Amino acid sequence: MTAVAYNWKTGHVVKRFRGHEREITKIACIPKSKQFFSASRDKSVLMWDLQGSSQPRQELSGHAMVVTGLAVSPDSSQLCTGSRDNSLLLWDVGTGRLWDSRGLQVAHVFPTKQHIQTHCEVSVDGHKCISCSSGFGGEGCEATLWDLRQTRDRVCEYKGHFQTVASCVFLPKSMALMPVIATSAHDSTVKIWNQDTGACLFTLSLDGSGPLTSLAVGDITSLLCASFYRGVHVLRVDCSRELELQEVAAF
Repeated sequence: MTAVAYNWKTGHVVKRFRGHEREITKIACIPKSKQFFSASRDKSVLMWDLQGSSQPRQELSGHAMVVTGLAVSPDSSQLCTGSRDNSLLLWDVGTGRLWDSRGLQVAHVFPTKQHIQTHCEVSVDGHKCISCSSGFGGEGCEATLWDLRQTRDRVCEYKGHFQTVASCVFLPKSMALMPVIATSAHDSTVKIWNQDTGACLFTLSLDGSGPLTSLAVGDITSLLCASFYRGVHVLRVDCSRELELQEVAAF
């Protein structure tokens, strides 16, 4: 299976990375570096270098089932991996050694949601977390904003998708005059929401793209959205009048 690095502004392939034996489930970049990790259904995590060999720099093996989550620590020294085997493992990024994760403790358990949670992201200031859920026919299919500070309450819900919401991201303050978030779903739509009120500000339908699987911020005006059938979509946020979202390229 292959991970592909693109120049998203041109759509050109920069490099291909082959090493996993089964489907790749997650990618996580190490901040301010040319290195990244890939997780797979083959139960392994591989570390790659954009400027080095096309072979993996490290192979991290320790999970008994598919690896479903990757998170690099803010100082880039540690990698946390999560798996369908219900375990979290903590790795040293520099050496690839496994840390003793028995010292990890649950800080808080949020109220149980009715549907499977598919993705979560923490705000830059560390104060809030947004999660999204599976569902069908409008049941479930929502994103939820949580306060990570003392109250740790549910702040707001964002409902309007009709199938599983696969990804959710906080958008930079420069993109709009108010705090906003974006979601993408298996119903082929990307929605932008007022973070505080839960109002849907704009919906973009990417017809023919199939399920939309992930979102990422490209720069201060751009979003990247991955789809089943049409690859990666480059979306532009326009706030010149009312907030709008436009597709400007796909590759």
